[in-house]
Order: sequence, then C-alpha cells, then structure tokens
Amino acid sequence: MTTLYGYFRSSAAYRVRIALNLKGLAYEPALINLVKGEQRSDDYRARNPQGLVPLLETDDGIRLTQSLAICEYLEERYPTPALLPHTPEERARVRALAQLVASEIHPLNNLKVLKYLVHELKVGDEAKTAWYRHWITEGFDALEAMLTLEAGSGEFCHGDAPTLADLCLVPQVYNAERFECDLSAYPRIQRITANCRALPAFQQAAPEAQPDAP
Repeated sequence: MTTLYGYFRSSAAYRVRIALNLKGLAYEPALINLVKGEQRSDDYRARNPQGLVPLLETDDGIRLTQSLAICEYLEERYPTPALLPHTPEERARVRALAQLVASEIHPLNNLKVLKYLVHELKVGDEAKTAWYRHWITEGFDALEAMLTLEAGSGEFCHGDAPTLADLCLVPQVYNAERFECDLSAYPRIQRITANCRALPAFQQAAPEAQPDAP
C-alpha cells in the first residue's frame, strides 16, 4: 500500500491528497504532527532528510518528496484523469499558476517561517498576522488578475476540470480563511474554490476530513 506522510493542515500534503483522490489511488496516511516537531525526529529524517511533509512511499519502496514533484510523478505514472492539459503552452500556464502559490506565497507563510518570526525574531501575534496577510494579498492580487484576464480560465483555474493549479489554490485559500484574510476582492478565486470544494476528491482531502484533525 502506498503511504502518504502528512499533517492535516499542511498545504503541501493537502495538494497531494487531492491528486491521489482525483486519480482514484488508495493510500495509507501516516500522521506527522508538525506542531509537536515529529518531522524533526531521527526516524522521520531517515526517510526524508528535509524533515518536511509530504513524503510519499510507493508500494515498491520508492520515496518521493516535494508536493509538486509528487503530483507530477502521479501525473506521469497515472495519466488519467489528467492534472495537466494537452498542449505545452497550456501546461506552462497551469504550472505558472501552481508555482505562483507553491513558490511565491506558501514558502513565506509556512509554519516554520511563522515560528521563526515568533521565536527567533520575537515578532508579536499582530505583526505575524500582518506578515501573513501581506503575502496573501500580494499573491492573490496577481493570481486573480491572471485568472480573470488570461485566456484559458474556466470553471477551474484552467478549463473546466481540475488541474495542478487548483490543487495548489484550494489549500492556500483554506489557510487564508484560517488567518481571516479578506478575500472579497477575489471573486474568481472564490468561485473556482467553490467549484473545487463541490467535488468529492477535494472534500475527502480537506483538513477537517483527516484522521489527525481535532
């Protein structure tokens, strides 16, 4: 059985859960509590030296890390239903939308960054929240414009079926909501997120549906 090491609130693990569900692939969850620091244990670091989630262990013993790399592996290994569109140009657009979230927004608001702000730089809760909301606003301003102005957007980030971009968008919106970010300026993002959340694959991957959710 394929095993997915993750944490219910991890955006990166959330992306992979959606991908596995969309592909119809069964997996066994292995719970790593990031708040308690279980990702830094010797046992886990022996599996993933980065000490991050997700980690996907396939049934033939291959270990894969980094959420976008895992999703692309799943796309190549199990191409139907597709997470990337047909043409190189469309694929590049979807990857750009995905990376806007995964490479520009998420790293600045990752748990380990927020912890560093608080514990090492002695930033207060109000300043930490302002930091978080600033990077959400900067990233979502750009994303909303791309989804609104560029050809290719449909009921989802690209076209009328979920792609890699939607796998990145929905977890980031979840986090923005958790930090009570004002999303009223992003009607396209909100509409696409609602379309995604109506699908069972997204519902089953949601943080509140995970076995380690409180």
